[in-house]
Amino acid sequence: MSAKANDIKKNKSGHSMPSNIFYFVRLLFRLSPGLVIGDFIMDLLQIMPTRLISVIGIKYIIDSVSSGAGADRIFKAVAIIAAILVGSRCLAWLFREFYRNTARERLYFLLNKTLYEKARELDLESYDNPEFYNNFILTIESSSDNIQNLMVLVKHYVGDIISLITISSILFTIDPWCLLIIIASVIIFLPISRKIGDLQMGRRTDNAKFHRRSDYFQRIFYLQEYAKEVRMNGIKPLLIERYNDAATDVVTNQQKYWKKISTYYCIQETGIHILGFMFILPLYLGYCALVKHSLSAGDFVATFNGATQIAWSVNFLTVWALANFSERAKMIEKYRQFLASDSKIRDGAEKRTYREPKEIKIKNLSFTYPGNEEPTLKNINLTIKPYEKIALVGYNGAGKSTLTNLLLRLYDVTDGEIIIDGKNIKDNTVSGHRSLFAAVFQDFQTYAFSLKENVALDVDPNEARVKEALKHSGFSKQLKNGIDTELLREFDDEGVMLSGGESQKVAIARAFYKDCPYAILDEPSANLDPIAEYNLNQAMMEAAENKTVIFISHRLSTTINADRICVMEDGRIIEIGSHDELMKMNGTYAHMFNLQAEKYKNTTEKGDSNNE
Repeated sequence: MSAKANDIKKNKSGHSMPSNIFYFVRLLFRLSPGLVIGDFIMDLLQIMPTRLISVIGIKYIIDSVSSGAGADRIFKAVAIIAAILVGSRCLAWLFREFYRNTARERLYFLLNKTLYEKARELDLESYDNPEFYNNFILTIESSSDNIQNLMVLVKHYVGDIISLITISSILFTIDPWCLLIIIASVIIFLPISRKIGDLQMGRRTDNAKFHRRSDYFQRIFYLQEYAKEVRMNGIKPLLIERYNDAATDVVTNQQKYWKKISTYYCIQETGIHILGFMFILPLYLGYCALVKHSLSAGDFVATFNGATQIAWSVNFLTVWALANFSERAKMIEKYRQFLASDSKIRDGAEKRTYREPKEIKIKNLSFTYPGNEEPTLKNINLTIKPYEKIALVGYNGAGKSTLTNLLLRLYDVTDGEIIIDGKNIKDNTVSGHRSLFAAVFQDFQTYAFSLKENVALDVDPNEARVKEALKHSGFSKQLKNGIDTELLREFDDEGVMLSGGESQKVAIARAFYKDCPYAILDEPSANLDPIAEYNLNQAMMEAAENKTVIFISHRLSTTINADRICVMEDGRIIEIGSHDELMKMNGTYAHMFNLQAEKYKNTTEKGDSNNE
């Protein structure tokens, strides 16, 4: 068996092409049985009447005319044919407009919902795996495309099988040798059809690669995050040049394949239609009609029409459909792998929740990111008492964010353990554990929701708590519709675009809003000016009085009021104590703090000098 045949029969993950096709059809049937069954029936109603009439209907009319039948009989036959064609088209239209379009959208929703629910369960480790992440994105983006293309392929495939069997049976009753000549003409040139199919697939694959490049440069021109650099850094000529290169590659690729495809197609058409259907078949039909008198004029025309239908069906069933099924099967394989992916972060047997913070113990904790040889965290030991405010400081790459990710069970420790209230956090369910924490990340997001929904991140926000949380975060911007104001302009032309500092205050308000015993804040004042930073620190300590707070900060002015400060370096805690204690130690923390203080002092003095 050839390598290509192996690829069609079985992909590298072990699922055969039929297995993947049947898997997806069963999935679609389970989600929307009416749509799947209706699509098959409607497709048959569109395919079969036309093809059968072109063979049986035309034969009947011609034979009726040849036999001298009356005009009434002929008109009646034409009327019946017209009624069948119009009726089938009307039924298909009614099905499409009053059921199929709505059912298909509902199916898209259900299928995507399944994908999104699975995506929410994924470990962050999955995002660190480039191959898995690329397949994940491809699966999400192509789910609707898979439905549309696969359903069209499957129903056409079934329809063509039924059509081929029906028309072949009719021609067999007319004259078996006619059927043999037709099938032989098609099969002889089948390798050329397969070659054309391979070239078409190759062109499509190469085009997709080149289009991805051109689409990338297109996105740079219209995405907001690139807007400033595109306008300020003179990058436009480079982008245009790269876009032109990608477009040229597409054109060149089309030209490369076009010559080969057109040549093979010409040979195929010449062989099947001219040699087979215009020479050999007419000679035999003429002999039967004129010499043997075994075929009527209707049989003659019906055989020609049936030959075209059979040629199309055989080509579609043996070349075109299989090539497209092979491509669809590979996409479905990615879909199956995605849904079958197993989370490494498993639920524990208990679901524990606390109203008040408990003691957290981090014991001999080490962690290595998947694919890395060197550990990011090395033998961390730390006890956090209830209601403590702990600051994590250190240079970039010290492991601060990694430690908080482990506390949230976004990753699980490689060695050691994290214990809350005397029990390993792995014994708790993942959702139960994460419900204990409010987290604001450095790369926080603003959503195209109302302000109150952005704070609560819930379908039913408590407005009083939202306002209180915004007050504690220092958010004071006056908005036309208050907390009901829509943010961003994705769906609302009057949506408000907040500044970076305002957006950060909204994100911080989420930590104050959530009723939980622990809060983790990653760079809570990164986008704030010094006054807003000072006010936030005061509000944070006040609002989080009943919580244990762990926050990461590079601006050490925010750490002064922390109960304890953990200085991290190269994945270890190298110093720990209050601000005053660490300053007396005159170590890494004191050095970092003095550098920042000196820089701020110099900046202030320059400003005063300029004012003078």
